[in-house]
Amino acid sequence: MQTIGFIGVGKIGLPICEHLIRKGYRVLGYRRSSLAEFEALGGIRAKSPADIGAQADIVFTCLPNDDALEEVINGPDGLKKTARPGQIIVEFGSHPVPVKQQYVAPLAEKGAVFLDGEVSGTPGMVQARKAVIYLGGPAEAVKKLEPIVADFADLCLHLGDFGAATKVKLVNNFLVALHIAGTAQAMALGLKTGVDKDMLIKAVATGSGGSSAFAIRAPLMAERRFMPQMGSAAGLAHYLDTAKDMAKDAGVATDLLDSLIDLFARAVPNIGDRDVAAMLEYFETTRRN
Repeated sequence: MQTIGFIGVGKIGLPICEHLIRKGYRVLGYRRSSLAEFEALGGIRAKSPADIGAQADIVFTCLPNDDALEEVINGPDGLKKTARPGQIIVEFGSHPVPVKQQYVAPLAEKGAVFLDGEVSGTPGMVQARKAVIYLGGPAEAVKKLEPIVADFADLCLHLGDFGAATKVKLVNNFLVALHIAGTAQAMALGLKTGVDKDMLIKAVATGSGGSSAFAIRAPLMAERRFMPQMGSAAGLAHYLDTAKDMAKDAGVATDLLDSLIDLFARAVPNIGDRDVAAMLEYFETTRRN
């Protein structure tokens, strides 16, 4: 039975681990908060990131911020402590490329390969195997990883050198934010017209204006069902800020991106911890002359 490690068993990590456990892997997990759900699925609690690294040749991490990634890699009980030749470590959390890049060489000195990974999809999409896994880094390591990824996702894309996965995720999430904002304004308009809301959603979802964001969020907006949260408005806003930095470095105009950043800045405080679909309320309550 192959052992797989997962550090940061949260909204994205838990369904990935569930798929792996059902496929017969021995899955070690670590996070600072409760692992009760993970253990109920058959996962095994690890003592530390180093404990996972000592037992698993393949380690996935999905960490919420740069400080957490630093602690997991370089902390007193971090992965670098037990890194070894042949080990592959993949970070699925979203961080600027330079932040991820700084761990490549130190882990390589121990013989381990660090891959740039991203998950494109909501937790529900991960659960349904509809999320897409983006990977960047050495082709040989990605090839070794692909059979394992195939056990929790139907599509895995090797996008090129390290950093490519993060760059593509930023482009993707720029469009996700744009489509969700467009869906919110369109639904605010459509619901005010008095047409049947179910027919409205069906017509648009199957028409030329439809998108995956519309198909997922429009029903939530029509029903005003904003909990539990599937996607964070604040999280998307963070992606937009990082995408702007990338656009500036690339010399690309940011007119539309700037407008979207401004919109999210005004809408996020009211949305709070609810799903980003609650952006509907912004367009319903904000008046323009």
